[in-house]
Formats: sequence, C-alpha cells, structure tokens
Amino acid sequence: MKALKYMDEEVVIKKGVDALVKELGPVEAMRFISLPKRKRMESVKRHREWQKYLNKENFFDEVFAGEVDSKDPHRSIEELEDDTGFAV
Repeated sequence: MKALKYMDEEVVIKKGVDALVKELGPVEAMRFISLPKRKRMESVKRHREWQKYLNKENFFDEVFAGEVDSKDPHRSIEELEDDTGFAV
C-alpha cells in the first residue's frame, strides 16, 4: 500500500482558492470564503439539545443491536421481550 503524503498547508490553501476562483469567479469565491459560520453554530446547538434528552443506554443498545421497535424507537427489542416474554 502506498503511503499518503499530505500537502503543505500553504499549497492546500493556494489550490483551494484557485479552484474556487476557477469555478465561481473571483467575486463569488471571495463571497464564499467570507460567508458567516452561524449555520454551523445552529447545528451544534441543535445537537446539544438532542443530547440533553437522549437516553444514552437505549441509544447505544439501538445502534449496536441494530434492532428497534418501529412503534417506539426508544425501546430496545430486549425491553419488549422482557415486557411480554415473547420476541416481537
């Protein structure tokens, strides 16, 4: 397997800016570079809000078990089996 070699940061920046200017033109390239980053902050806030109410144990059970109840995705299959005595 061939080892990867990263470009110097200056080279990456130069190539990135050149690609933007080539595809968007100089005005739109600068506009793109100058765009505010508020949308990223909104996604971080949304993610933190989601985590605040997350039942981590159930979440990990669902993710790693790969089986969830489609009617109540916050309950694992094992919980449903415990409630009924039967596999659902």
